[in-house]
Amino acid sequence: MKRSKTESITNLLNEFLREQGLETPLNQHRLIESWPVVMGEAINRQTSDLVIKNQTLHVKIKSAALKSDLMMNRTALVQRLNEAVGAYVITDIKFT
Repeated sequence: MKRSKTESITNLLNEFLREQGLETPLNQHRLIESWPVVMGEAINRQTSDLVIKNQTLHVKIKSAALKSDLMMNRTALVQRLNEAVGAYVITDIKFT
């Protein structure tokens, strides 16, 4: 018997997550987990308390100089983090 309608497991899983309201929380978790990879270990050691609220990533930074540098590059950082996840998760980053 030939099947006429086949779908990949990836598509089915993504559809299920979307229907259950789990796609956004999963992507947010992936973005936070990708922070050390995207930023590198040196910057990761200087940051803590990553939280996403209203499509804004809030990051606590220990160094004022690093905070200033990252603030100037936050548009590119938003793009790199979203690309790492493969979804449009955040629109801005706030450094405190």
